[in-house]
Amino acid sequence: MKETARIWFIGDIFGRPGRSIVTNKFRHIVQSESIDFVIANGENSAGGLGITADIARQFFNLGIDVITSGNHIWSKKEIYEFINSNHNLLRPANYPDCAPGRGFVTVAKNTYSISVINLLGRVFIPDTDCPFRKFDLIYENIKSKSKIIIVDLHAEATSEKIAFAYHTTGRASAVIGTHTHVQTNDCRIFENHTAFISDAGMTGPYNNSVIGVDKTIVLKKFLTFLCLSAFFCCH
Repeated sequence: MKETARIWFIGDIFGRPGRSIVTNKFRHIVQSESIDFVIANGENSAGGLGITADIARQFFNLGIDVITSGNHIWSKKEIYEFINSNHNLLRPANYPDCAPGRGFVTVAKNTYSISVINLLGRVFIPDTDCPFRKFDLIYENIKSKSKIIIVDLHAEATSEKIAFAYHTTGRASAVIGTHTHVQTNDCRIFENHTAFISDAGMTGPYNNSVIGVDKTIVLKKFLTFLCLSAFFCCH
């Protein structure tokens, strides 16, 4: 199989606005950019917190090949059964093996074989297994199956993401950071042709919001320290 492909990675899809943007722009971008394969982080696609089975099906029907996630993957309980039956919806691979679903998948599409790995960082995020060592284990399992290996590292700290990219250079084709919803300006090619960006940013409502959430709600939270139940603005 060929070892190159035009891959589109869609940063965190946030709520209904994010879903609408993807739905309205998807086919035009795929056609105009001659896209071969699409990966999207969908962990905030259901009201800004989690993903549902119906939304995942909509994304797959649209043409998204693999959906990655992060620390909010378990926010909608209905996803437990769905993620067990659909291996193209990923949860972080460094969750315990007994957790529902899988953390990586290899997809053969047209003339390409592409592996996608989803990992969760550990700095400022509830503890999981080491993403560095977990990648090492997965890589040994898939390196003979695919020459194209894309990693979604869902992490808070840029230092952890950059260190991970150095750790995987020459093995991962691309390390793409997600989670902060703010796109970074450090896109580069590491030695041995590993592409990297600390964060791909967000697909969602930028105007009058703080990373997708109504700015008034977030300001009140910071000023009062109140835990607000109606936290997310987009459903």
